[in-house]
Amino acid sequence: MTDTMPPDLLEHALAAKGFMPPDEGELLHRVARERLPHGPALEVGTYCGKSGIYLGAAAREAGGNSVVFTVDHHRGSEENQAGWEHHDTSVVDPEFGLMDTLGQFRKNIARAGLEDQVVAIVGQSTTVAAHWRTPLSLLFIDGGHGEQPARDDFAGWAHWVMRGGLFAIHDVFPDPAKGGRPPYELIYLPALASGAFEEVDAVGSMRVLRRTSGAAGEAL
Repeated sequence: MTDTMPPDLLEHALAAKGFMPPDEGELLHRVARERLPHGPALEVGTYCGKSGIYLGAAAREAGGNSVVFTVDHHRGSEENQAGWEHHDTSVVDPEFGLMDTLGQFRKNIARAGLEDQVVAIVGQSTTVAAHWRTPLSLLFIDGGHGEQPARDDFAGWAHWVMRGGLFAIHDVFPDPAKGGRPPYELIYLPALASGAFEEVDAVGSMRVLRRTSGAAGEAL
């Protein structure tokens, strides 16, 4: 196998609505391929499934029972709401006047043929995390970018990464002129400060850390 995405799945990933540049998606695919033979991956922040296709492609290549769980309430993050920069009226449910990206996600994953590899969990990240008990070979956080959602995602999920597992974080901007601060200040920096993770890769705003100490489920 090569380190690049299969062309058919790359086409689906590029076509899906979302905010991940191709080079960052390729990094996510590569680290998922490394880790999925060792246990499940979990993504926080599904949106319409673009990153889920990169992860699902890795699961398909890894074979066996490789699986990616992706957690989202599908009502959109703060920055996706009306009046904000990333609002998209095409994913607003006309009956409720609320965002609903679940249908787009399901279509994109089905078109890519990845329904066996990518499993949607529809609900608040905090609610799902409170009941989660499975060690993760890969955790990818790309959820709400406000301060409280970022703080909650780190507290709820980072400790489930197994030793040797990888923790990928999107939209990490050390320079405040380039992007919002919460993923950098409230996820990336606390992970490093915990002493349980070290940085192993970076492309664009994507940072990849490896867990070097502690066991899955232990508090950081």
